[in-house]
Amino acid sequence: MRDLPRHNARLAAENLTVTRGGVPILQGVSFTLNPGEVLILRGPNGSGKTTLLRTLAGLQPPLAGEVQAEPETITYGAHADGLKATLSVEENLRFWASVHGQSDITNAVEGFNLAGLVERPSANLSAGQKRRLGLARLLVTGRPIWLLDEPTVSLDVPSVQLFADAVRAHVAQGGAALIATHIDLGLEAASFDIGPYKADPATASDPAHSDGFDEAFL
Repeated sequence: MRDLPRHNARLAAENLTVTRGGVPILQGVSFTLNPGEVLILRGPNGSGKTTLLRTLAGLQPPLAGEVQAEPETITYGAHADGLKATLSVEENLRFWASVHGQSDITNAVEGFNLAGLVERPSANLSAGQKRRLGLARLLVTGRPIWLLDEPTVSLDVPSVQLFADAVRAHVAQGGAALIATHIDLGLEAASFDIGPYKADPATASDPAHSDGFDEAFL
């Protein structure tokens, strides 16, 4: 069994204004994600879900407001798989485990059904296998707060179930997850719709804050 998270898995947003390309797109965003909870981030494409997640992950500063979370508690999984193509499945997982000061990859391999692929270079994986490997890295970070942007892209139905099972196990052990997704994952979760927080670009602007890139994993 995986160890319980080492830190408090509480994340709070306080009156956040977030920008894309220097233009405010969401303002007044406030919510709390507590240990043991899953929160589904809702909103149409282009509404600012990715920008909000990146701001919460510390990849760009908010224009206003505050993100409250203990240091080294957050891991962020974005659209890209972010794999090292020349490394095998096992080597990719061991690399990310070492980055986060971890060593055991057993739960990651078993949790995402990768046992038969551990020696295969990631370049030779299918799109769905690459996505499973990318998601398996969540289990080697040791971090209790997961921020996930459309994590089920390229996954078939059984693999979506593997992901949902991993989230359930994570929160059962005191972790927390904020997930931007358009599909029903079958999780016991509240929803947070960012629609009411759409910003009026005329109210503020700061061209120094830009989100022109999208990290695969943090």
